[in-house]
Amino acid sequence: MACTNCSTGSKDGTPKGCKNNGTCGTDSCNKLTVFDWLSNMSLPGGQAPFNCVEVRFKNGRKEFYRNSENLTLSMGDIVATEASPGHDIGIVTLTGELVKIQMKKKGADPDGEIPKIYRKASQKDIDIWSEARNREEPMKVTAREIAIRLNLEMKISDIEFQGDSSKATFYYTANDRVDFRQLIKDFAREFSIRIEMKQVGFRQEASRLGGIGSCGRELCCSTWLTDFRSVNTSAARYQQLSLNPQKLAGQCGKLKCCLNYELDTYLDALKGMPDMDTKLYTEKGDAFCQKIDIFKGLMWFAYTNDMAHWHVLEADQVKEIMSLNKQKQRVAAIEDYAVEIEDEAPEKNFQNAVGQDSLTRFDAPKRKKNKPGRNNKGRDKETVATAPAEGGSQIIKPQAQNPQGGAAPQGANTQQRQRNRPQREGQEPRENRQPRENREPRAPRPEGEARPAGEARQRPPRAERTDRPQRNNEPRADKPDNRQQPSAEGGTTSSKNTEGRPNNEGNPNKKQHNRNKKRPSGDQNGNDKK
Repeated sequence: MACTNCSTGSKDGTPKGCKNNGTCGTDSCNKLTVFDWLSNMSLPGGQAPFNCVEVRFKNGRKEFYRNSENLTLSMGDIVATEASPGHDIGIVTLTGELVKIQMKKKGADPDGEIPKIYRKASQKDIDIWSEARNREEPMKVTAREIAIRLNLEMKISDIEFQGDSSKATFYYTANDRVDFRQLIKDFAREFSIRIEMKQVGFRQEASRLGGIGSCGRELCCSTWLTDFRSVNTSAARYQQLSLNPQKLAGQCGKLKCCLNYELDTYLDALKGMPDMDTKLYTEKGDAFCQKIDIFKGLMWFAYTNDMAHWHVLEADQVKEIMSLNKQKQRVAAIEDYAVEIEDEAPEKNFQNAVGQDSLTRFDAPKRKKNKPGRNNKGRDKETVATAPAEGGSQIIKPQAQNPQGGAAPQGANTQQRQRNRPQREGQEPRENRQPRENREPRAPRPEGEARPAGEARQRPPRAERTDRPQRNNEPRADKPDNRQQPSAEGGTTSSKNTEGRPNNEGNPNKKQHNRNKKRPSGDQNGNDKK
């Protein structure tokens, strides 16, 4: 698709994008361009070069102009050409003898009346052209809103300004004839410019706007295809394609032009094949053709009473049966001529380029690594139920097992961990140590002697505090006694309520007990169950 910003937005007129000044051979700047294979060849002596050039405008529109001023022009030059009225700005895309061939191809007369080139575009001409090109997109949005307001069944696809910004051409598509007299008046009042309306077909619209086809490449009509031939559904039938409109239609909404590309090859291959309407007569019944493989020369037939089972026959065998049927002879069954096709499994040539990645490497969960010294923690345990407390729930505790299968004695894991500990320097072997309760007290260490490694530091006993007064059982003076309070009737009232719980009336700073608060799950005594 053509680059709408080519040769705009720069002060010196240099095209943007590929930076090849409009002479690139692969980018969309050279939309529908022709390779000048005569550019490095000199003309015979005494022959003057052809004085016509090809100039490209917006979206691949090309015209031929005569170089009457004998200007030195090359591909990519920006020139001011003759227009009605005023002048237009375009880019030279082809010069020399190939222009004569292109004119004959498109039906233009080289000796006829052809508009001329005024001059090479100046910087002022390029600035006016760039400003006009920047006005096209917002003007197109406004023009569509006006057409919708007038309830016109048309689509304004593109707007092209003339190089001197004196005229704007509106390209539109419509299924029927449209009366746009009022539309032109509204456009002239809104834009204050000369208006010209041009109707284009749906394929021409896709060619001007461009796009990406279902094949992943740019549209053929916007890159190299110039003539639009008619395409019908018979081209799809000859190529054994599914008649699905969504797959056969292109971006323009019509049948794809590429359906005609291989049609001649399929027609040549079908000349030696029987028709799809072939009918074979056998003693078992009549058989109709269901499918044809043109390149392998195979045909599939099925009986009228058993359409689910297809039989494969070669084209030569079908012709032989047809010749017998013409002589009013019937074969026994088409199974006698059927060909067995072995379904060869496709060879798997998949190779792991990395060599270490597997597609199922994330399926299995990772195995946790046990830390050193804790290999026996949490293994070979059995649950031992203890007697429930009075009014409480039963508590289940795990208990380790010894290697003989029974329950391990209490403290077995502690002894095992102690055996695994490394022995410190200056300590007695663990086998020679005495129990703590029978161990004799150590002798006091003399002054200045260092404490051996591994020995616990002995701290002096904490002295008792004598300045703290001892409390007696009498209540404090600053705090009222909440046990019994005199009532208004002369008696005493207890600080506990009827349920046996203490009241907080005597101490306003104490939080009230919320009776509606939900208790944790457990028994009546509040013991949680495990």
